Amino acid sequence: MPLDGNTRIIAHIGDPTATFKAPMIYNPYFEANGINASVVPMGVRAADFAAALPVIFRFTNVDGALITMPHKVSVVDMLDEVSPAVRIAGACNAVKRDANGKLIGDMFDGEGFVRGVKRKGQRLDGARALIVGAGGVGSAIAASLAAAGAARLALYDLDVAAMDGLAARLVRHYPALRVETGDNDPRGFDIVVNATPLGMNAGDPSPLDVSLLEPETFVGEVVMKAETTAFLAAAKARGCRTQIGVDMLFEQIPAYLEFFGFATTTPETLRAHARISY
Repeated sequence: MPLDGNTRIIAHIGDPTATFKAPMIYNPYFEANGINASVVPMGVRAADFAAALPVIFRFTNVDGALITMPHKVSVVDMLDEVSPAVRIAGACNAVKRDANGKLIGDMFDGEGFVRGVKRKGQRLDGARALIVGAGGVGSAIAASLAAAGAARLALYDLDVAAMDGLAARLVRHYPALRVETGDNDPRGFDIVVNATPLGMNAGDPSPLDVSLLEPETFVGEVVMKAETTAFLAAAKARGCRTQIGVDMLFEQIPAYLEFFGFATTTPETLRAHARISY
């Protein structure tokens, strides 16, 4: 559908924009369904984000914003209201302006990841999970796994403050949850997640020692630059079932659409129209 004066805009804010996949899913869906809206990538460096976000929301045809790396954590303190998911994760990936001009934030990364894992038949109630990466997406996945009934979560991040902060928030909201920090050994876990940017660039080190992955472990990825990252390829070679990064997007977009005031849809419908390239 061609853009015109009535087109509604969803800003997609992050840096770098070359890895963005959401426009390749939303925009073909909007076009196929006659919805006059567009997801527009907006490259904003970390140093400019605090100044840029309020300006973007001054545009009257902007209905909301998708927030991605590296802004998911820093955006939280810029918002007027946030959901419980944001408070637990300490991160936010969706922002809208309400009728009173307040900026409202929510977090759907974790929900999207969990929906995808469930759809693939992996049990979450009582599960043991290792999450490597305690930034925005890792925090969201940890929060959603806890909400889904995981019994044990192990967190690993080189940023010790971020790792320990996430652990404290999880324990505060889920007192019965067993939370561990500081070790990325994947042995003994039902689910292992790479929630770091490692894998976005050729030659990146692995987030963990893949030779220690057990064949019965379910391995998830958040990197979307390639459908199968080197980490996932190594996990498959070990016999593990896997979830690619873009699956998380398909699963969470219906919730995003509702949040921004559009009619919802299904992951299957989104996949039927998506035009994803890597």
